[in-house]
Parts: sequence; C-alpha cells; structure tokens
Amino acid sequence: MAMNRDMMAKLGQMQERLMKAQADLAEKRADGSSGGGAVQIVLTGGMKVESLKINKEVIDPDDVEMLEDLVTAALNEALAKVQALQMGQLAGLAGSLGLGGVPG
Repeated sequence: MAMNRDMMAKLGQMQERLMKAQADLAEKRADGSSGGGAVQIVLTGGMKVESLKINKEVIDPDDVEMLEDLVTAALNEALAKVQALQMGQLAGLAGSLGLGGVPG
C-alpha cells in the first residue's frame, strides 16, 4: 500500500506542477508582425488573440488578398513563438519531474 500512496502523492505533485505551468504559460505573450510592422498581433501562451493592429495604409479594398497574407504571416509568426514557449514550459516541467528531455 505504501507504493500506492507514494505513487498517488507523485501524481498529485505532477498535477499541481502541470496546473502551475499552464497558468504561467497563460500569462506569457508572443507577438508577430508582417509588412514591416504594418500588421501586428499578440497572442497569449494559451493561444488566445490579445490584440490585432492593422496600419490603415495597408488597407486597400482592391487588394484584400495582400491584407489577408499580411495577417496570416503575422499570426503564423506569433503562433510559432507560442509553440516555442509551450515546448520550453513542457521541457522545464519534464525536467522538474525527472522525466528527462522532451523531444522537440
């Protein structure tokens, strides 16, 4: 029975650390931009859009595709940064639990 108690205690610790890691990640921000800063986006570590700014000079009703491309590029940059934050958080969590490296 002692092993079961130890295992349950370790599982409880893992769950607490995971919850803290998720909360820490949600507090982080990642930004992306395109068009020399004409389009800027900020995402939270929890993958929510915090802000999106579009410079009015890039708004051309006759070239909607360009604006779509700029927004897509800025979003993809921010998403890549969030993924890097998540991998760093996961690697740190795995290390603190003695699980070794997390493949990237």
